[in-house]
Amino acid sequence: MGYVDNQLISRYESHTKKMHPRVDWINTLEKEDPKFYNMYTSILKEDQEDFLENVQMLQKRYNQSGGFHIVQMMIFCEVGEDGKRSGHWQYGYDGRDFLSYDMGTSIWTAADKEAQEIKRKWERETAIKQRFTGYLESTCMEWLQKNDHYRAESFLRREPPVVTLSSRTETDGMETHACQIYGFYPREIDAFWRRDKEVWLQDTLSGFVAPTVDGTYYYLLEIRIDPKERDRYQCYVAHDGLQEPLELALKVPGSRSNLWPIIIGCVAGFIIVGAVAGILVFVFLKFKKGNDEPKHEPSRGHRINDQLLNKPFEVTMDPLRGTYNLLPKC
Repeated sequence: MGYVDNQLISRYESHTKKMHPRVDWINTLEKEDPKFYNMYTSILKEDQEDFLENVQMLQKRYNQSGGFHIVQMMIFCEVGEDGKRSGHWQYGYDGRDFLSYDMGTSIWTAADKEAQEIKRKWERETAIKQRFTGYLESTCMEWLQKNDHYRAESFLRREPPVVTLSSRTETDGMETHACQIYGFYPREIDAFWRRDKEVWLQDTLSGFVAPTVDGTYYYLLEIRIDPKERDRYQCYVAHDGLQEPLELALKVPGSRSNLWPIIIGCVAGFIIVGAVAGILVFVFLKFKKGNDEPKHEPSRGHRINDQLLNKPFEVTMDPLRGTYNLLPKC
């Protein structure tokens, strides 16, 4: 799964052997730059096979004869507004830290003695360092460039939220009402329950603003009330896509709403390969803005020298197996 500024943009699935877009601009990228899109999909296909063999190799190192095991890899790169780049490459095994590499310091960190053996081997291999640093400084940076280019085209995009209300009567006679808000873009939204026109936080439950499969966002608010006071509550929603805020009054449980039904996509998952092998891979790309919250406006701080991308091929190595590959370079 690939993320930019905490937004899921793509997901590779082992059973289809394809990279599935999770935002509209990835579909545009596939059409306008199929060479890059197909090349990256090919890398993921090779990773799928490599990881299966990595699981088998690590089972031997840990003297495991069978069972269910998971190899995890997370690649994280970040670019500040001043152009400074940083990144990490982390491996995990069966939910525990295994081995990591810091691009800024070129330091490997091993979690146990099995990882120490691989760490010493990697530190002697120049090709290993070039592979890790090369990915973080070129491929990862190009993804950020493409994100900036395509997202900038949709910077003025405004999708108003669709709001629906649902409710149920509890066994104790109280009522639970849900305000479902979905299909909105950009991410920033003001939504809360009001009682007598004032913000009401008591007896309320809210989730996180979550991305959906079409690149828009979803938010859920629930409140538990005494049905005798139903007329005092409203769901309040304000968003840039709305000409004016919405204020929806509660309905009697069981009554039908005249608004559209909600359709929500999954936003998370993991890949399982084979009967005893699991793989979970994350690629995080981030614009550093002083905190971890995404901003409306795309950062311009990640522009890089195009000469980094001009070499037609690069020699890459699967560190866990010690094999080399000749791959086209982005």
